[in-house]
Amino acid sequence: MADFSLDKFARPARVLLAALVALVGLWGLATNSGTGGDRPVSAQSTSSDTPQNNVVLIRLDGAIDGVTARFIVRGLRIAEEQDSELVVLMLDTPGGLLDATRDIVASFLLSPVPVVVYVAPEGAQAASAGTFIGAAANVLAMAPTTNIGAASVVSSDGSDLPDTLSRKAMQDAAAFIRSIAETRGRNISALEDTVLLATAYSATEAVELNIADLIAVDYASLLEQLDGYEVVVSGETLVLDLSGADTTTVDMTLLERLLAFIANPNVAFLLVSLGGLGVIVELWNPGMWVPGTLGVLFLILGWAGIGQLPFSWAGVSLIILSLLLFYLETTAPGIGYFGVAGTITLVLGGLFLVGFFGSPGIPGDAPVVNRWLLATTGVSVGVFVLWFAFELRKARRIKLYQSPMVSTSLVGATGVISAILSPAGPTGPSGPSIEVLVNGEHWTGEIEPGGADSLAEGSNVEVVRVAGNHLTVKPVQPETGVNNE
Repeated sequence: MADFSLDKFARPARVLLAALVALVGLWGLATNSGTGGDRPVSAQSTSSDTPQNNVVLIRLDGAIDGVTARFIVRGLRIAEEQDSELVVLMLDTPGGLLDATRDIVASFLLSPVPVVVYVAPEGAQAASAGTFIGAAANVLAMAPTTNIGAASVVSSDGSDLPDTLSRKAMQDAAAFIRSIAETRGRNISALEDTVLLATAYSATEAVELNIADLIAVDYASLLEQLDGYEVVVSGETLVLDLSGADTTTVDMTLLERLLAFIANPNVAFLLVSLGGLGVIVELWNPGMWVPGTLGVLFLILGWAGIGQLPFSWAGVSLIILSLLLFYLETTAPGIGYFGVAGTITLVLGGLFLVGFFGSPGIPGDAPVVNRWLLATTGVSVGVFVLWFAFELRKARRIKLYQSPMVSTSLVGATGVISAILSPAGPTGPSGPSIEVLVNGEHWTGEIEPGGADSLAEGSNVEVVRVAGNHLTVKPVQPETGVNNE
């Protein structure tokens, strides 16, 4: 039986790939770097002939997270570089992450360009995190049939917090929104109720209670009402001049859209899981390159996505441990215990990855890995591991069994006849029994019909079929090349 030893490049390839995977993981997690103030500004920045009453428009429709926070900060930087008259954030959000919300609020309070938050279109909401963001603007405008509020603190998975932790988190959030209201001259009590009592207000109610400043049916109406409006920026009262103003729309860059997609915890978990398995397949059978290349690519994207989320190091550690257990299964084939343990650990890692430990946050889309995805991944990986263990167990215990992957790779390989086993005695199905040296391994085999006349030790042959550990070969000319190392 041929042995399963790897070629002379296997160990260096494994070490190199393992080191690359480790660097990829550290780089991906390091992308969780706050608002990214040092990131380059988009090429939408301006030339010197940009009119001073230019308005920068930013549209945000979705949850608040690290990616959207960096997007908004980038828009503010563009407005500052263009010396714009105004920044308008058209907002429709169910809520989001508290840390990202604080970053956006801080950028509004420090912006040298007046900021208007416009809750639009009709039917939109500035719920939860949107309440803090809207209150922090110099001007808060709302379209008809929109609402704002419901900013109570909950756990990061959307459930209620324990009493003591809830009181602490509530008081912290209430103090935060009070400080915003004091700075912007808004109704402190009404805004505090959005946190302590989860109160929400319609556009009309918000204006009457001095939470919002005005109601505008559309963007054009908003600019018309803001022309000549007085705002206070850095302690200085400015009068907005929007007559004939041009609008520069800031859109997400391709990278920001990609990050927004992979920052979904389901996508990030799936990418890391598939990427890890691809790398393990490459380590088990070096030289395939496709699973290894795709695996590293998926790991880069997956860890980068996780880096945008409020991840738990416990979840990350469990996922890394699961990949290690899967690799151990390939080095101790046929046992199955490492594979089963790796499957369980992978599911637990996904469960603990984000949103499990009940850290305080404000309501919105809960950043958790979907439980159905965890169940599906667990079943799929479990079936794969059982099949893998079964195949390797057969390879160890059944002498005449040959892995289908190895069999397929042998067809077309060249070698030499190293011995004539039965030139005139018992023969195989097609001809005399021989021993063939292929890829540094000795195999039993026979010459296909019509080729027995050229039978001799040292003859060059090519593998045409594999049955278990028995090869069927045909003669080839010496110049074809021989792979018998």
